[in-house]
Amino acid sequence: MKIAVAGAGAMGGRFGYALHQAGYDITFIDRWESHVRTIRAQGFRIHINGEDVVAHIPIFYPEELVQSGATFDVVILLTKSSQLDSMLRAIAPIVTRQDTYSLCLLNGIGHEKVIEQHIPRSNILLGNILWTAALVGAGHIKLENSGAVDLCELHPNGKATAQKMVEILEHAGLNATYSTDVYYTIYRKALLNCIMNTLCTILECNMHTTGTSEHLRPIMMGIIGEFAAVAAAEGVRFDSKQAIEGMELSSRLDGIGVHFPSTYQDLIVHNRLTEIDCLNGYIMERGHHHGIATPCCSMITQLIRCKEDILNAK
Repeated sequence: MKIAVAGAGAMGGRFGYALHQAGYDITFIDRWESHVRTIRAQGFRIHINGEDVVAHIPIFYPEELVQSGATFDVVILLTKSSQLDSMLRAIAPIVTRQDTYSLCLLNGIGHEKVIEQHIPRSNILLGNILWTAALVGAGHIKLENSGAVDLCELHPNGKATAQKMVEILEHAGLNATYSTDVYYTIYRKALLNCIMNTLCTILECNMHTTGTSEHLRPIMMGIIGEFAAVAAAEGVRFDSKQAIEGMELSSRLDGIGVHFPSTYQDLIVHNRLTEIDCLNGYIMERGHHHGIATPCCSMITQLIRCKEDILNAK
């Protein structure tokens, strides 16, 4: 199976490298010029579980790949949310092929609404990642800890392909599961991001410090309550008790508590705009749509946007 990974950042690098190591035909697609140049010249440097390795995986700009006439069985979408639409436009001749499926594994909620503007619903797979990864610099990522991924099809026609992708990801050691209720896990992961990613970024600390602060507890519980209300209005199953347990688990120092999440990495480390509109901003927007008050998510969204302005993030 030929697989392209659109978005060769930290998580795209993790998935592409794991699939490459498992023997699959992998191609990266990215627009970050220094990243592409470095990987082409020196290989993709990956610090994984205390060891440095270099992977030599082809990487192309979207326009180059389209001009080459390349085709793929699956395109894994792992861009930043703000880059998703432009990436899909750039690689339209690839992802709109009748026999090509697109698997969206982005952080946040609502990405399928963007993808459906470009790709038939029958060719879309949707998943949720519970892995961590960090971008050190151009052509260099750091991978630690274990994780999992689950996915499903958005249309019955895609079920066989979704199950095949589960087998492929499982073979690559990515702990994949076929889900009949992927929106449940997407909302659960998004909630963790809406708490940990945003508060770690605002306070500039790791997940352990955030998750164990008693002063933040009322804010966290407020976000969980708003999530539960919006999920109910959207017809998505949501378990507040499991959400709290997940938050507490993520704070443990013997787990991922020492991790600085992706929103922190984007804004504080790399001075990039965040994915807030697909996290707390999405809950704020859907709450407004359903007439549900979301004061905590609204405040968090505005604080992140304010911090982006202060840091002149790009």
